[in-house]
Amino acid sequence: MNVISQAGQANALNAKTRAVRRAVRQEKIFQYINGAARVLDVFGLGFLVPIVRVVAGDSVKAQLLELWQRLVVPLLGIAVFLAAWAVLAPRVNTSLGAIPGPLEVTKAAQDLWADHLAERDQADAFYQRLAARNQTLIAEGRADEAKWRPYTGRPTYLDQIFTSLGTVALGFIVATLIAVPVGILCGLSRTFSGAVNPLIQIFKPVSPLAWLPIVTMVVSAVYLHPSDLFPKSLVVSAITVTLCSLWPTLINTALGVASIDKDLVNVGRVLQLPASTTITKLVLPSALPLIFTGLRLSLGVGWMVLIAAEMLAQNPGLGKFVWDEFQNGSSSSLAKIMVAVLTIGIIGFLLDRVMFALQAAFTFTTNR
Repeated sequence: MNVISQAGQANALNAKTRAVRRAVRQEKIFQYINGAARVLDVFGLGFLVPIVRVVAGDSVKAQLLELWQRLVVPLLGIAVFLAAWAVLAPRVNTSLGAIPGPLEVTKAAQDLWADHLAERDQADAFYQRLAARNQTLIAEGRADEAKWRPYTGRPTYLDQIFTSLGTVALGFIVATLIAVPVGILCGLSRTFSGAVNPLIQIFKPVSPLAWLPIVTMVVSAVYLHPSDLFPKSLVVSAITVTLCSLWPTLINTALGVASIDKDLVNVGRVLQLPASTTITKLVLPSALPLIFTGLRLSLGVGWMVLIAAEMLAQNPGLGKFVWDEFQNGSSSSLAKIMVAVLTIGIIGFLLDRVMFALQAAFTFTTNR
């Protein structure tokens, strides 16, 4: 009996050990899932977390409720919007015909993609003919007549998208290089902030439509020898974006620097740290969350401003595409304009997610 009792106790102990090991393994799995959840949330894929938790053995009921909130509810909202769009759009008649529904807009997007592929095929054929001609001239001993010319076909819809992205990137980078240092000075110096604040309050509300004529005239007077890399239209649009998008970054940077723990600044003074070290080691790490908030706002403002500037100035980009289709007045123009509107919105969303990902990577919190 003692032997049997000891064997039973050993089995019970082994069972408890296995249960503890399973619990430890499961706890580690959930720790990995929690770490991955932060990354997935940054990229808008947080709805995958409840699915992974259910597979890992978590409560099915609780995770189904989380999945409902994260995935099903947003999809229902999109479905209701598409249904309302499909039902109500054909009832609104304009000078270009009825408002296109989702199917017509999808067909227009496919046509724009097909046009892009056809234009790329024409460009490839052009370069092949040019290369063959140059090889023939070289073979005949007339190498001096061989020339390389760029393809001058019309820009496609995708070309317009990349043009707008390049322009907003240039304007945003210039705005950041101006706004962050000025914001740091405003946050560190009450005197400097008092001198700059009236200018901020005056110029912050100015519309891009007001800036654009001034910028156009100034660039035309100063930028007398445009380069191929930075044509005049690009410079005009980029400067307009800069003038309208730097204010959120400047204001948030100043607020972030001014609200850091004063003990950190006092420690820097006690240690007699150089100003550069104080800014890079003490000020910036504490102010980065608000700085990134300002950068996200500035990028969104810059993207909106760019489209308006391109429409008004007829500079290459999505804004010009919208205006050209409006002036075209064909039966498919309204559907193409709707494609452009959706494209502008989706790109704006993706740009914000990129900045949010950078904020999560370089700051200690993303909640500020």
